[in-house]
Amino acid sequence: MIGYLEGQLIDKSPNQILVKVGGVGYRIFIPLSTFYALPEPPATVALQIHTRMQEDALHLYGFNTQEEKDLFLQLLSIPRVGAKTALNILSGINPEDFAQALLAGDDKRLAGIPGIGKKSAARIVLELKDKLPTARRPRPASAGEKLMQDALSALINLGYPKNLAEKALDAAKALGAGSLEDLLRQSLKSLAK
Repeated sequence: MIGYLEGQLIDKSPNQILVKVGGVGYRIFIPLSTFYALPEPPATVALQIHTRMQEDALHLYGFNTQEEKDLFLQLLSIPRVGAKTALNILSGINPEDFAQALLAGDDKRLAGIPGIGKKSAARIVLELKDKLPTARRPRPASAGEKLMQDALSALINLGYPKNLAEKALDAAKALGAGSLEDLLRQSLKSLAK
């Protein structure tokens, strides 16, 4: 079973990539978080891999971090949550935010992910709330992190995708935005381009 893959990125799309290793091209399904973390082809990449055998196919699922892979495997342990749904969840929320939503019992946060309904979100929270390892439990946010979380929440509520909102906020912070208003103003300018 393949658990790690390092090779040349040949092709990249939002839901899958092609990686050449030793003359063989591996098609790997990925979440959006991994897609945004990957360089443009051709480039060398290294991914955590989950190999899934089905009756008629062998599928590889790739992740930029071990935390993403661990969350993917936890999601697969829930009845009626398949690989496609698990990738969709990872595309809509990072492992740290997922852990915070679980601890808070915030099924609405999960239901906000496209393709995840209220019932599915409630079932996921119920199934995984007690399975969250202590090492993954989030620490309290500092004042700066809280400010960024508030700004991110505001942008998401305005309808911007989480990954684009995070990039815009990072750019605004790099430009010296220090207050919530400055972060939002500069991020909105960046997103409007």
